[in-house]
Amino acid sequence: MRQILLVTGLILSIALGAGPAQANPTKQRQTVQKAKSAKKVKVHLKRASLTTPQTRPSFGQIAGLRETRDELDLRSSVAYVIDQDTNEVLLSKNDAAVLPIASITKLMTGLLVSEARLPLDELITITQDDVDTEKGSSSRLKVGTTLTRGELMHLSLMASENRAAHALGRTYPGGLSQFVELMNQRAQQLGMRDTRYAEPTGLSSKNQSSAKDLATLVASAYQDPLLRELSTSASHEVEVGKNTLRYNTTNRLIKNPNWDIGLQKTGYISEAGQCLVMQARIAGRKLIMVFLDSAGKMGRIADAERVRRWVETHHSGRMPQT
Repeated sequence: MRQILLVTGLILSIALGAGPAQANPTKQRQTVQKAKSAKKVKVHLKRASLTTPQTRPSFGQIAGLRETRDELDLRSSVAYVIDQDTNEVLLSKNDAAVLPIASITKLMTGLLVSEARLPLDELITITQDDVDTEKGSSSRLKVGTTLTRGELMHLSLMASENRAAHALGRTYPGGLSQFVELMNQRAQQLGMRDTRYAEPTGLSSKNQSSAKDLATLVASAYQDPLLRELSTSASHEVEVGKNTLRYNTTNRLIKNPNWDIGLQKTGYISEAGQCLVMQARIAGRKLIMVFLDSAGKMGRIADAERVRRWVETHHSGRMPQT
C-alpha cells in the first residue's frame, strides 16, 4: 500500500511539472513572476506597435535608387553638385530621377512672392484653410495669428513653417489655385521640365522635381537678395499676442563656421526622404548642391560634409572675380 501511494505521488508530481524532486516554493514564485513580467512586456510591445506610426518607404527607396553606389558612399539616393559660374558638373548621382521634393517647394513659393513685389508689411491672418490636412503636421502659428507677409516669408524659408507658406499662397492675388498655376508656369519658364507643383508647402508628394531642375531653381533664387537673406538666417523671433515665438533654422550647417552658405532649403516628408539644396562657397568655388531622398535624420548633413571635404581635396580652384 505504501509503495502504491509513493508511485501515485510521483506520477502526480511529474504531471504537475515538479519532477521527481519536491517542488521549491521560492522557485515557483520566481517562475510565476517572470511569466507575469514577460506577459507585461508582450502587452507593452503590442500596444507600442499599434500606437507608433510605421515609416513608409520613400519613392526613391521603392524605385531602388538607394542601391546606387557612388565614390563618396553618400546616404542620398540623388546627388548633384555643379559649379555655379561654369556649370561644370562635379558630382552626379541619379540626377534625372523625378521624386517628391517636400519643403524644397518653399523656394518656389518664396521666389514668386518676392518677384511679385507684394508689400512685405501687409498683415496676413492664419486661417483654418492653412491647417495641414495632408499630413496632419502641427504648427506654432495658431488659427487667428496675424503676422506680416515678410515675417511669414522668413518663417517659411528659414524654419520651413507650413502654415506660413500656405498663407503666402492663399493670399497671393488670384488665390491659391492661381498661385499654384503660376508656380508651374514659372518652373517651365526656368526650363524645369521635370517639375510639377500641387501646393505651396511641399506636404504633398505630388510636388516633384529632379536634381537638375532644382539646381536651376537654386541658381535663380540665389539672384534674389531677399531669399538669400531669409533662407540663411539662423533664428528669428515674432510677436504673437503677448507671446514671443523664437524660430530656428532647419539647417544646422548655417551655424557651422566651416560653411559659407548663400542660399539653402531643407525638406522632409516620408515619400521624399531627407532633402537639402544649397548654394555655398567651397575651396574658392561657388557651388550648387542638391541632395534628395537621404536616409536617416542626419544623412543629408553628412553627405554635404562629405562633398565639402571631397571638393576641398580634389576640386579646389580660384573663385572668379565678380
